Amino acid sequence: MPNRLLSPGPAGLLPPAATAMGLDLPVEGTGAVEGRILPEAQVLEEAARKLAHAKVPTFFPGPMVLWQFSEESRRVADAVLEVAESNGIAIIPMPDYRPKYPKIEPESEINPNHPNLTIWHNKIDVCLFVGVHCHYSNIALKIIRGGTSCYTIALCSYAGDEEANLTVRDLSASKILEMGRLIRKMKTNSRGF
Repeated sequence: MPNRLLSPGPAGLLPPAATAMGLDLPVEGTGAVEGRILPEAQVLEEAARKLAHAKVPTFFPGPMVLWQFSEESRRVADAVLEVAESNGIAIIPMPDYRPKYPKIEPESEINPNHPNLTIWHNKIDVCLFVGVHCHYSNIALKIIRGGTSCYTIALCSYAGDEEANLTVRDLSASKILEMGRLIRKMKTNSRGF
């Protein structure tokens, strides 16, 4: 895509925040690809293209998918698992990364994956955040952009994530399943079938 506004990194130790670069969150019915607001269907298609052609595509599901908050979160989790399994996409969960106050018991706490180290170690070229709380995804995506060349995708339950190279807002199981259908179609077409 020409004239990218938010390119994959590495952008250096202190990459500028996307909002400081003038990027906005998408409005309802749209998403963003590298800072450009586009129709949601076009953004889902681009997400599928990136995942279909990646060498090591990886989903990073967070607590909002891993824990069954509601019936909708269960449907989203089922859709994430179905798309990952049917398309050979790795899953590295981001479990509970919130600090517990007033007392933390390090023997029983789960440390979250450190995003750029996980990406380097696993040679991940395209990652997808789904169900990760906004405050954590913003920081993690900026760390990834700062230190890796990984292309980042964020599927957000709310307004999208401006720090991701590609973001879709108002997450639902049907959007994930549609993205999975598009991935399968692109993989089949690229093999000449």
